[in-house]
Amino acid sequence: MPRKLSPDPWLFGVVLALVLLGVVMVYSASAIIAADRFGDPFFFLRKQFFWALLGAGCLWGAMRLDYRTLERLVVPLLALSFVLLVLVLVPPFGQSINGTRRWFRLGPLSFQPVELAKLSLVLYLAAFLTRRPDAVRSFGQGLLPLLLMAGAMAGLTILQPDLGNSLTLIILAMALAYLAGARSGHLAAVVAVALPVVAVLVAMKPYRWRRMVAFVSPWDDPQGSGFQIIQSFLALGSGGWLGRGLGESKQKLFYLPEPYTDFIFAIIGEELGLVGGLGVILLFAVVIWRGLRVGLRAPDAFGSYLALGLTLMLATQTLVNLGVVMGALPTKGLPLPFLSFGGSALLMTMFSAGVLLNISQHASAA
Repeated sequence: MPRKLSPDPWLFGVVLALVLLGVVMVYSASAIIAADRFGDPFFFLRKQFFWALLGAGCLWGAMRLDYRTLERLVVPLLALSFVLLVLVLVPPFGQSINGTRRWFRLGPLSFQPVELAKLSLVLYLAAFLTRRPDAVRSFGQGLLPLLLMAGAMAGLTILQPDLGNSLTLIILAMALAYLAGARSGHLAAVVAVALPVVAVLVAMKPYRWRRMVAFVSPWDDPQGSGFQIIQSFLALGSGGWLGRGLGESKQKLFYLPEPYTDFIFAIIGEELGLVGGLGVILLFAVVIWRGLRVGLRAPDAFGSYLALGLTLMLATQTLVNLGVVMGALPTKGLPLPFLSFGGSALLMTMFSAGVLLNISQHASAA
């Protein structure tokens, strides 16, 4: 009698909890700002709720679609990703916001093509490593093609400019290659070459340099480059053990910039306290644990690499966002998966979670 397919209940429950918490916290963090800017305190709530519903459809669809089908879609998705990464740089296709070109806008809706690019890259890496399992130990035949693909995507993303997501693409490729058996010496050499390049990219843009200075010593310029991270510290510190209470944040009252997007965890810490913040971190730890478990128990190599790659993608974005909010990393524009306000990021993370759940249905019980 064939085994009944059922997704990982832990992973499903935690993802659902994070998405619902995100809707609540986006409203809490944005209501005052939305009322001031748009005369409607529910402006961001309605959008986030809409994207959450659409994301739920993506999650359900990914659960229903056999993950092995995605291997046949690698080339079309890669081609689409590159086309979109180029078009977003070209007026009038890409929308210019605060001097960057990262989004397509269609009326009230927006889409960030780098989110699709990250998913496409993971699919490409999984397919490549499945078809050529031993090549990754060779630099020229294995590691180099992976890095060239990730580098091409990262290069287009840098032009937007978006250094945070560019580095995420490179880290994804290197981390999954390492798990697949790439030589540590090869990866160390790549890092040694990449670090000076990153340093030059930081030095080329004054705002990036100011972020680095603020990271080292934010109190040297508390009203300028250090303002955002200092407000984040104040939010986290004032929450205490149990927080001020849901909706009672002070820092969201036009002090902390981006309280409902990149810095939503600071509002969580202020309103729900250390206990609430640790609870959220625990939920992400469960997602990463179950994702790695799915990857290790997948029935085939493609499913294994795909699950590990998607889990690494979610883990990288989570760790970078939390590191930025807590002052452990320089400021980067990466949202917190499932929680931050945003459309394309939420859709892609929920679709990725759906793929993980799909693979978990086929995972061995051992």
